[in-house]
Amino acid sequence: MKPNWELNNCCNHEQVVFLVTVGVCTVVILALWRTVLLRPFKLVTVFLHEASHAIACKLTCGHVEGIQVHADEGGTTQTRGGVYWLILPAGYIGSSFWGMVLILASTKLLTARIAAGCFIAALLIVLFVAKNWTLRGLCIGFIVFLGVIWILQETTKVRILRYIILFIGVMNSLFSVYDIYDDLISRRVNSSDAEKFAEVCPCPCTGVGWGVIWGLISFIFLCGAVYLGAVILS
Repeated sequence: MKPNWELNNCCNHEQVVFLVTVGVCTVVILALWRTVLLRPFKLVTVFLHEASHAIACKLTCGHVEGIQVHADEGGTTQTRGGVYWLILPAGYIGSSFWGMVLILASTKLLTARIAAGCFIAALLIVLFVAKNWTLRGLCIGFIVFLGVIWILQETTKVRILRYIILFIGVMNSLFSVYDIYDDLISRRVNSSDAEKFAEVCPCPCTGVGWGVIWGLISFIFLCGAVYLGAVILS
């Protein structure tokens, strides 16, 4: 069947549900951003951010010595070797990419199951290489959480696996944009990835400039995910 790139006759029931759910997720995330309710999801997003650094390091022939996620919503990835100027932007851009993947995976139950399975597998792998108990606890907690959601999906009428995957995807996309703003504009964290990248690659931007560029890329990923999701559901 030919994709409906022009979104002719938009929007059918599934498209409306998808678009409304993305909107609701966005409002809920922004409204509860500073509350403890979002803390586990924010820590998972930090995990995907740090995992993206690690993946970029491995892809550029470096060595990952360890990953840490801290209770204050910070994180570190210890690397040796690799291409530093590719590893640094991979955190924000990578987490935006994973956000897009999860949003698109949520459009169908089969792909949502695959995404949940891959997520659980990744958490199991990281569980054995984690350098601190915050990350270990996060891995165990989300493995159990996704496992319970999956069991409920398959055995009861509580079928929310797709919506959980969508929520995590939107969270990743928004976190990249908001965290760049929080680090570089409102708080001006000198040790942020963008500030470090500006030291390695000063032209044509300062750390704030690179942060804005990465933020725009993250926003494009989010918009692209919503558009492609609507195309898939057309």
